[in-house]
Amino acid sequence: MADDPVQSYLDALDEPARTTLAAVRDAILELRPDAEPCLSYGAPAFAVEGKVIAGLTASRRHLSYLPHSGSVLESLGDEVAGYQTSKGALRFPLDAPLPKELVARLLDAKLRELGLT
Repeated sequence: MADDPVQSYLDALDEPARTTLAAVRDAILELRPDAEPCLSYGAPAFAVEGKVIAGLTASRRHLSYLPHSGSVLESLGDEVAGYQTSKGALRFPLDAPLPKELVARLLDAKLRELGLT
């Protein structure tokens, strides 16, 4: 996968961020095998039918899941209450991937928003 921008991004990360984000990437691809790795706003992301459905980033102190929506995280309410969120990012620890069930809910909310369900 030499031209996979998500893998290239992961390869450049230190541990434990690399393994943690790889687990979230794997969950996204297991839940949506049709998702295509891409870049969006310079960050690794996944698109379905040409529309970005999720993104991932790493910083020194945390990792972020980016739903590429200002309303997805708000719509999940209590399901994301245990995480630090902003309008467009859900932050999680460097060494604790998001549960697959939460990734599924995040993807479902975004796909509904895009009318791709």
